[in-house]
Amino acid sequence: MNKVNIDLDENLVNYIKEKCNKDITSDIEIIIQTALSKKKIENQNVSISISAVDKEKIHEINKEYRNVDRPTDVLSFPIFSREEIDLFSSLDDSKKVKELELGDIIICIDVLEEHAKEYETGILREMLYMITHGVCHLLGYDHEVDEEKREMRAIEEKILNKIGVGRIDE
Repeated sequence: MNKVNIDLDENLVNYIKEKCNKDITSDIEIIIQTALSKKKIENQNVSISISAVDKEKIHEINKEYRNVDRPTDVLSFPIFSREEIDLFSSLDDSKKVKELELGDIIICIDVLEEHAKEYETGILREMLYMITHGVCHLLGYDHEVDEEKREMRAIEEKILNKIGVGRIDE
């Protein structure tokens, strides 16, 4: 089992407590542990940062770092490439780093609220989806190519089902 250190924005925690009357820290731990398990990364000290910003700030960050001139729901800034992440699963214990810092996830609360209404999923599911999506990106998953998109979506749904907020098939 991995030891996970989550640097979680207090504003984000308080927002979810206020809107959903729920502490999501244990859900985030499950999200990260499940995603790491899918990558076969075990017995590591893992660190991740999750913060929240408004629509203007995420627009600014998206433009600066991705050259995309619009706001978005979630941005991930991985420390390692997919190839580098894949190497961590094959390291024996003596070669593992002291702490595996995965990177940063930035969530836009304004867009989260818009999506929760538009998709009729609710604040809690949207928040946990964005965190799951961000964690997957930090671990090298992407959705630019159809095959990779299917793989990433399948992992996201497995994780969301595990924490009880998966899609409800009609």
